[in-house]
Amino acid sequence: MRFRTLAVGLLISGLALSACGKEGAPTDSGSGEGNGSAAPEMPTYEVAKDVKLEGSPTFDKMKSVGHPIVGVKEDQPGLGYKDPTTGKYSGFDIEIARYVAANLGFEPESIEFKAVPSAGREQALINGDVHYYVGTYTINDKRKQQVSFAGPYFVAGQGLLVQKDNTDINGKDDLKGKKVCSVSGSTPIQNVRDQGMTDQIVELQTYSQCVNQLAQGQVDAVTTDDAILKGYAAQEPDKFKVVGDTFSEEPYGIGLPKDDKVLRDKVNDALEASLEEGGAWQKIYDATLGKSGSTAEKPAIERY
Repeated sequence: MRFRTLAVGLLISGLALSACGKEGAPTDSGSGEGNGSAAPEMPTYEVAKDVKLEGSPTFDKMKSVGHPIVGVKEDQPGLGYKDPTTGKYSGFDIEIARYVAANLGFEPESIEFKAVPSAGREQALINGDVHYYVGTYTINDKRKQQVSFAGPYFVAGQGLLVQKDNTDINGKDDLKGKKVCSVSGSTPIQNVRDQGMTDQIVELQTYSQCVNQLAQGQVDAVTTDDAILKGYAAQEPDKFKVVGDTFSEEPYGIGLPKDDKVLRDKVNDALEASLEEGGAWQKIYDATLGKSGSTAEKPAIERY
């Protein structure tokens, strides 16, 4: 685990806490739009022509079926969310997946999204069930033994969500005596306990439950990856805000089959281009997680 910074949201019924290794969840409609304010416009992506990736078996498979099959989350508002009414996907991760597809020469609309839970990501890539995976997927050495990563395209970290008018909590050092909620058994709640941030810990099954309690004033703060928390704040910026510096590091990468270096290099090139001045990354962030009112630092691509 290393870097960290991001999020977005709506209330849905089951948000997967992927980077922290526990399935949790918000509830909602997922687009992250609303609040009556003008939303930043989502960028469009120029589709590359005549892309050739000799030596990439994964790219050959995409070409053979005519489109990429991309593993995602479908229950993380602002990141990876499937609208139950329209069936459409939205969020920061979804747009990164579309941007990558365009750079590989495929129309973004041609992507076949496949929801894969955290526990099944490595096997889905190993089996070829998906060609690449974009879904709050933390890069670490253990996972690199089974799959490879391009990126990181975002660096998240453990953060705090509080009510908009809260002036008492501005970071983790202000949690003494405060009620803090997270998902039972998750890494964030263990960090709170291990570091003695507070002895007033509330453990629930989903993040939507924690956020509901925060809205009702039954807890003082909710903690998990800041990217997830930004989702909630993006949906209801008049009600919630993300505060303080993050206190862990989670570099989110694009999961790829292990030995496909040709594809990994191509995806890294695309991500690097997106991070340049005027590139797609900032536009995607502003139109998704940026609605939370929180800024995010651009990550540095790590090639290996």
